[in-house]
Amino acid sequence: MNNLNTPNKLTVARMAMVPVFMAVLLLEIWVPDWSVFTRAFAGVIFSAAAITDAVDGRMARKYNLITDFGKFLDPIADKMLVLSALICFVRLDMMFLGEWLTVIIILREFAVSALRLVVSREGGEVVSASIWGKLKTVLQMAAVITYLFQDAVGSILGVSLRVWEISLADLVMISAVVMTLISGYKYLESYYPYIDPAK
Repeated sequence: MNNLNTPNKLTVARMAMVPVFMAVLLLEIWVPDWSVFTRAFAGVIFSAAAITDAVDGRMARKYNLITDFGKFLDPIADKMLVLSALICFVRLDMMFLGEWLTVIIILREFAVSALRLVVSREGGEVVSASIWGKLKTVLQMAAVITYLFQDAVGSILGVSLRVWEISLADLVMISAVVMTLISGYKYLESYYPYIDPAK
């Protein structure tokens, strides 16, 4: 840790927050009556982790602290944070079509991660997040935060944020999945020349 610059330390801290976030969110399995509170508390932890994502990137660019290690680790930390949330949501049955949407996102992340490895091996280039990848991450995090806070906000306002089986968070997540697929295609389009089936 002592050899890491500040943005990379924030990235590592974001990764370290993942098990804490999961532990708080999954408390509702044992204390279901507290679900509104455990979800909101988990939402605070997730939001704090998401803020580090914005801060470390801005700091790295502003102070010229961009490193290959950071470009490699930052998207991994984002994936860990978002995917841990989605897996918990499926376990808690919080999402509309949760299993399907989660599998789509996981498969895209595997595909892009594999593409990064191929590009790194063939071209010696570390693929940093594109604008499409960043938009995907922002939408995914926004969807997760909406899932975690919508019940608390609905209780406070005395309104329901659900219509039939679809919630506001579900709509944001569906938008995130669409952007996830678009960003995956954009990565493939940009780095397809590095793919050689003969090797």
